[in-house]
Amino acid sequence: MQLPNLAPIPELYVSYESAQKLKAEAAELPSWDLTPRQVCDLELLMNGGFHPLKGFLTEADYDSVVENMRTADGALWPIPITLDISEKFAEGIEPGQDIALRDAEGVILAIMSVTDKWVPNKAREAEKVFGADDSAHPAVNYLHNTAGPVYLGGPVTGIQQPVHYDFKMRRDTPNELRAYFRKLGWRRIVAFQTRNPLHRAHQELTFRAAKEAQANLLIHPVVGMTKPGDVDHFTRVRCYEAVLDKYPAATTTMSLLNLAMRMAGPREAVWHGLIRKNHGCTHMIVGRDHAGPGANSKGEDFYGPYDAQELFREHEAEIGIEMVDFKHMVYVQERAQYEPNDEIADKDKVTILNISGTELRRRLREGLEIPEWFSFKEVVGELRRRYPPRSQQGFTVFFTGFSGSGKSTIANALLVKLMEMGGRPVTLLDGDIVRKNLSSELGFSKEHRDLNIRRIGYVASEITKNGGIAICAPIAPYATTRRAVREEIEAYGAFVEVHVSTSIEECEKRDRKGLYKLAREGKIKEFTGISDPYDVPEAPELRLDTKDVEVDHCAHQVLLKLEQMGLVAA
Repeated sequence: MQLPNLAPIPELYVSYESAQKLKAEAAELPSWDLTPRQVCDLELLMNGGFHPLKGFLTEADYDSVVENMRTADGALWPIPITLDISEKFAEGIEPGQDIALRDAEGVILAIMSVTDKWVPNKAREAEKVFGADDSAHPAVNYLHNTAGPVYLGGPVTGIQQPVHYDFKMRRDTPNELRAYFRKLGWRRIVAFQTRNPLHRAHQELTFRAAKEAQANLLIHPVVGMTKPGDVDHFTRVRCYEAVLDKYPAATTTMSLLNLAMRMAGPREAVWHGLIRKNHGCTHMIVGRDHAGPGANSKGEDFYGPYDAQELFREHEAEIGIEMVDFKHMVYVQERAQYEPNDEIADKDKVTILNISGTELRRRLREGLEIPEWFSFKEVVGELRRRYPPRSQQGFTVFFTGFSGSGKSTIANALLVKLMEMGGRPVTLLDGDIVRKNLSSELGFSKEHRDLNIRRIGYVASEITKNGGIAICAPIAPYATTRRAVREEIEAYGAFVEVHVSTSIEECEKRDRKGLYKLAREGKIKEFTGISDPYDVPEAPELRLDTKDVEVDHCAHQVLLKLEQMGLVAA
C-alpha cells in the first residue's frame, strides 16, 4: 500500500500554456532581478520544497516566524523566507501590484503578487533567528551588509524553474524523488544533509544511520549557497560521485538540493527536516553542531554541539520525520574502525585518531599525506586537483591604509620582487589605476567607494582563481567591504591583508597631491581620516608603519610573510 508521505505534494507552477501567457503579460510588469540566494529560495517555493509556503512571507507571517518559528496560521516554519529589495525599487512598488521575478540573465521565473511591504527590524531578526546580532555569523553579516533594507511578501506563481547546466541527472524536485521512491518500493528513507566532501567517517555514519533506521539512504548534499570558504559544489559533487559506488546501489541514491543555507544551527535543523519531509524522506541524520557556523566574535561557538538535536527532537512529531542522531565519529587505530567518540569505553587503552577540517586544509595546502584511514583516495585526488599546494595556488595581497600611507609604493616594490622571482603572473590593481580604467564613472560617496572596492575584489578573485597573483592597493576604509572581498577571494586562494598603519598625521605631512589640504578646507567631501571614518583592520596578516622605514624593507617584510604562509618558495 502506498504511504501518504510519498503522494505528490502541491507545486506553485502553472501549466505550460498559462506560463506562456503570463510571460507575455509579465513584460509590462516591474521586474526584480533575483539575487543568488533568492533564486534558491524561489526554486524551493515553486517546486514544493518549502511546502506549505505559497510565496515569500507576509509581514504577519514574518513576525510570527521570527518570534515563534511558526507562520501566522500556526504552521511550524523556523526560517524567514523573504524577498529583500533595494529602497529604490521599493519606491515604485505598493501592495496590490504584481512584479516579475527574473534570474541574472533576465529570464522570468515567476510572478509575485505583492501583498505586504515593510522595513524589518534586522537586529531583532538576527537575535531571534540566529541567536545573536553578531556579524561573525555569516547570515547576520549577509542580513546587515548584503540583503536589501525593504521586504516584500506575497504569493508567487511559478512560470519556469531556474536552469541548471551542471549535474542535471542529479537534480530532482520533491515530487521527482517521491516518484522514484514509489517506483523502487522504498518506504523508509533516511536523508543525509551535507555541505562537505564525504570522508570515511561520513560513510560509517551513514551506514550506521541506515541500519539503525532500517531505511534506504538518500545522500542529499546542498549545492546552493553554503558557508563562505566551503569547498565549491562542483568539487564536492565530483567527490560524492567518486565514492557513491562504495555504497550498495540497491539501497542508496544521491540527489542535489539547491538550498541557500543560513547556518542557523537548531532552527536550521528543523528547517532541513521539513524540507526532507517534503522530498519524501521518513528519517534524517542530525549530527554534532548541525549547520553551525563556528565561532562568534568572542571566539565561542554560536551553538552548543547538540542544541540542534534537542530542538529537532522537541518538534519531531510535528515535522513528521524521525531524527537519527549521531555523535562525533573517530577512528580507533587498534580496532581499525570508526566509532562514536562518546561510546568508546576504553579510551585510555586505545589510540583515537581524527583529522579536523582545519587540519585537512593544512595538509592539502602543504601537500602533506592524507592517510587512507581518513578518506578515500578518489576524494583526496579531487581535493588535490581543487586545492594544490599553496606554492602553486593563486593569491591576493590586499594593502589598505590612509591616502599617502605608502600602499602604492610598497605594492610597486612587491610587484617587482615577485616578477623577479617568476613562476606566476603578477597583476597590480592600484587604487588610482583602477579608478582610471575600471571605475572612471564613479564618484567618492560611500556607495561608490564600496562599488570600486568590490570591482577590485572581483578582478582579484578572477586572477587568484586562475593561478595568478593580484596585488591591490586601495584605501578600502570599510571593514564590511574588506570582509566581503576576502570571502570572495578565499573561495579560490589565499587573501593576505596588509594594513599600512602609517598615522594620519604622517600621511598629512606627505600629502604630495594636496588632498588633505583640500579636505581640511572642506573642498573634498567624505575624505577618509578627515571627514569619513576608517575601520582599522582587527587582524590583518601583516601590519606595517612606513614612517622612517625604507620601502625595500617594507616590501621584504611582505615577502617574508608570503614565504611563512607557504605562498612563495623560501
